[in-house]
Amino acid sequence: MQVGGETTTDDSSAIRPIQVSIIDDDPMICQAMSLILSDYSDGRITVASTSTDGESCVRKAISEQPDVVLMDIAMPDVDGIEATRRLQSLPHAPHVLILTSLSPSSTVERAVEAGAEGFVSKTDAPDDIIRRVLGVCAGAPQFNTASQKQLIDDLSESQPRSRRDEAHELFGALPDREREAVMLAAEGYTNAEIASRMFISERTAKAHLSSAADKLNMGRVQMARLVERADLPARL
Repeated sequence: MQVGGETTTDDSSAIRPIQVSIIDDDPMICQAMSLILSDYSDGRITVASTSTDGESCVRKAISEQPDVVLMDIAMPDVDGIEATRRLQSLPHAPHVLILTSLSPSSTVERAVEAGAEGFVSKTDAPDDIIRRVLGVCAGAPQFNTASQKQLIDDLSESQPRSRRDEAHELFGALPDREREAVMLAAEGYTNAEIASRMFISERTAKAHLSSAADKLNMGRVQMARLVERADLPARL
């Protein structure tokens, strides 16, 4: 029976230790983490295996079915992000904590998207590492201060990109002439001025703007904001 990340035996109150796999391309890190988990957890955690590459860790996880994987990011061939993604596709997917000393831009966001549930710093105190392993098994995401800040920074950067891409898509769906009319309107030109610049009648210019407004379900001011959000190249 599962209790958090631990399993009780059928006939006693004894609790099966949490099984952890450690993946890092530096064997010394694997050894250090193994000692920490084995020596400081009071028997609550055992190390199922260590690996120095993502390919091996996924292969071992299929047979070992660890409860938690401590996963390095930078590894040859299959990196930690891809290995995490592969682990999450397994029938018995483990909890994944990213094992890192740095949080390069976008690493946290990419790791979370791949299925990671937190971060463990290689420089954390043994008690903190153990607490994070126990915590993730209990269903609590484990993000230290550095990873929380990086995630917020990543989201702050990706949100404007997402809004810009959405604006590009909406704006790009308009016919060329309607798009040109909307851009001129966004620059502050009147219908008459738009007509003059596009070599069309004012009535046709107004029709282009009206058609674009109907398709976008936006007014003139909203369309101007759309052009602004799309961050389009300046007109010559």
